[in-house]
Parts: sequence; structure tokens; C-alpha cells
Amino acid sequence: MVTKIKRANSSKPMSRNSFVFLARFSSGSRCSTSTLVWSLVVVLLMLHLYTLISHTDVQSKEIHRDMSHRILLRELEEVEEENIQMPPPRKRSPRAAKRKPRRPTTLIDEFLDESSQIRHVFFPTIKTAVDPMVDAGNDSFYYYPGRIWLDTEGNPIQAHGGGILYDEKSRTYYWYGEYKDGPTYHAHKKGAARVDVIGVGCYSSKDLWTWKNEGIVLAAEERNETHDLHKSNVLERPKVIYNDRTGKYVMWMHIDDANYTKASIGVAISDSPTGPFDYLYSKRPHGFESRDMTIFKDDDGVAYLVYSSEDNTELHIGPLDENYLDVTHVARRILVGQHREAPALFKHEGTYYMITSGCTGWAPNEALAHAAESIMGPWETMGNPCIGGNKVFRLTTFFAQSTFVLPLPGLPGLFIFMADRWNPADLRDSRYVWLPLTAGGAADQPLDYSFGFPLWSRVSIYWHKRWRLPGEWSGMKMKL
Repeated sequence: MVTKIKRANSSKPMSRNSFVFLARFSSGSRCSTSTLVWSLVVVLLMLHLYTLISHTDVQSKEIHRDMSHRILLRELEEVEEENIQMPPPRKRSPRAAKRKPRRPTTLIDEFLDESSQIRHVFFPTIKTAVDPMVDAGNDSFYYYPGRIWLDTEGNPIQAHGGGILYDEKSRTYYWYGEYKDGPTYHAHKKGAARVDVIGVGCYSSKDLWTWKNEGIVLAAEERNETHDLHKSNVLERPKVIYNDRTGKYVMWMHIDDANYTKASIGVAISDSPTGPFDYLYSKRPHGFESRDMTIFKDDDGVAYLVYSSEDNTELHIGPLDENYLDVTHVARRILVGQHREAPALFKHEGTYYMITSGCTGWAPNEALAHAAESIMGPWETMGNPCIGGNKVFRLTTFFAQSTFVLPLPGLPGLFIFMADRWNPADLRDSRYVWLPLTAGGAADQPLDYSFGFPLWSRVSIYWHKRWRLPGEWSGMKMKL
């Protein structure tokens, strides 16, 4: 018996039932595919709608934040005016008046006269001191330019000619400055007022208003008369920056002798922002004399030294080495022939700005704002940034001299302008003038060389007898 086996590839025609099955299967497949496609379309539409809503919400928050920022800036831009009444002239004998006629007394004369009847206007008494440790209610966190400012121990802050470092590790601000808590005297009759070197003071804060005294982080040398830091010498304008590569805190300062002939920079280093700092050496950078100076650390980590030179007729600027312990061979001369000192640098939206003062010793003078697309120059002068007070206030930088400009994270375009109101009769009683500084809007003065208007923003420093940072800063500082 032979069994017939059907071949798989039999050519027998399919039955009608087979056709029905295939038709149903094909129809079901098309239905499933269509459902899947439409499901994907719905999902994509929902995702797109969610993205639009989220984007709109973000834009709304940004617009709200921008409007809030503009409102608070407008509040700070509402400057105060000053109307100081000059005291009556002092009586003179007829003989003295005939021998030397009296010239009109100016407000600057009254400022420099330690026996002036209106001295309290410029140097308010201890009764009006700002004491952060006293619950001032609605007056808390207000800055009062020119008033005595107490630390957490109740003592006047001693950090003149200083600068501020924000330390990422401890999320703390450190304020370094000249510790001048000693008697003021003159080395000779025509010499400048001075205080024996005591050292560099350091104060710490979380809110930029309450400052704890961390002590003297770089002390004077008492015995070695040949040492740069011997108490008979000059230490001015200390600035500290952090080196991310080495993990060191580096201090630069102006080092001089009693007659201001040494004209050098000094360098010190520490493992901690509160010191102690180890003094390394002094030198004339790039072979030139150096007096008023500052340090600026750029976004890319490169640090720069800026200093007055050539008898203060010009400024020099150049990068430091990778360790921040010395200058490189690169330097540029800027603001040549303009006789500027007390440089304070900051950066906003890719443009570099600098505030400087004139060279009039302890007497106040007019500040100028400068700007550059590259930190190495060329630098252009934009004019006097001071707004408010009165004409004399604006022409004297509110009777103060620039020392530092502090950026405020989270508040673009808003900075704190730090200045010293020097008291030549008693330097330890010199006061701090902190005011809001903004960079924004078109510059309103043409450039000197072409009468064309610059592309960068206007810089403005606003006078206030009393002011404070916006309320949202309190929340921001807790996140820093």
C-alpha cells in the first residue's frame, strides 16, 4: 500500500472560507494600524500642548520676574536730593580781612575742616550708628551711607579701601580692608595723613549687612624695620581672590613706605579665607611703580592686576600667572594722561566696566566710568556715573572714593558700589558709602574722540540717605 503525501506547495485553489478569513484578518490589521497611528497623533498633540503650556508658564514667570526686577530698580533710581545749608562765615578782625580777603568757603572746605559746624552732616555721631545686632524693625537691612557701621561685637568696622570675596565653599561673603584703628599723624608737615600699619581686617557675612569680625588676617611686623609690613610703612587696598586650581586664597595689596616712594605691590597667601595669610614678597609689577590697585577675576578664571602708575598719570593692566602669585610679561597702558586712581572693575553682559577717581589726595573728587569690550582695552571714558544729591555731591562722588563694585547674583544689572569717605583728621573714623549701581540702558554721553555714542550700557550710581537691597534678595542669599 502506498500512502500519498500532499505537497506543501500544492497548486490546489483556495476555498471560499480561506478568502473570508484573509479578508477579515486584513481588515483587522488595517483597523489596528489606524488606531495606533491616531493614538500616536493624540499623544504628540498632548505633548505639544503640554510643552506650549509649560513654555508659556516659564515665559510668564520670566516676565513677572523681569517686571519685578524693573520695579525694584525704579525704586532704587528714585534718588534723593541734598540741600545742605552752609554755616555763617566766622568773624575775622578788620586787620586780617584787609591783609587777606576771604575767599568764598565751599562745601568741600567744610568737609575737610574738622572743626566745621556742619561736620555731623558728613560724619554722623555714634548715636546714629548702624547696629545689626539691635532689632531695628522696619529699619533692618538698611544701608546708611556715611554713618558708623558696627560689627556683631558692637565695634566700628575697620575694613577701609577694601574688597569682598564670595567663598563658594562656605557660601559666605568676606570683606577685607585696611585696619586703621590707630592714631592718625603726619610723617612731616606736608606729608599725607597716615596710620601705622596694623594689618588687614576681615569680616564675614551671609547677608552683606551683618558682619562678624574674623580678626586681623595679615598682621603688621612690629620689630623688623626692613620688613614690608613694618608698622612704619603703608599697606593699602587689599583684595583677595580664590584660585580654583591651587585651592589657595591670594591677597594682593599696595605696599609703600612712609613717603610713598616704594610704590610696589605685595602678595600673601592662605589656605583659608579667614587666614592667617603668609606674606610672600613685594615688587614693582612689570618694572613700573604701582600705587592704588585692584584685582579682578574673570569668568574664565584668569585674574588681572590693575594699578596706577607713572606718578598716577595712567593705569596699567595685565594678567596674573596661573597661581595668581605674580604678573605675567603682558601688560597694557590705559587711560594714559588722565590722572586716575582707585580703580574698581566689574563685568556686565560681556562688557567690562571700571570706576575710577581723580588724584587729589584725601580730598574727594569726581568719579568717572569707563568701559571696554576687552579687559586689555582699549578703554573709553563714559563720564560721571553719579546721580542725585546735588551738584557738589555728584562732583565729589558723594564725598567718597571708589574701592570695589560687588555683583549681586540673581539680580542682573544691579551691583553695590563700595566707596570710602575718608576722614583725614582721624582715618580710623573714615566711613563707608555703599550705594546701588546699575548697568543698563543706552549711554547718554558721547565718546570724547568721535562724538559718537557707545554701544555698551550706561553706568549709574544713585544717591540715597537710606536704602536696602530688594526683598527678594533675602530669599536669594539663602540659596547661595
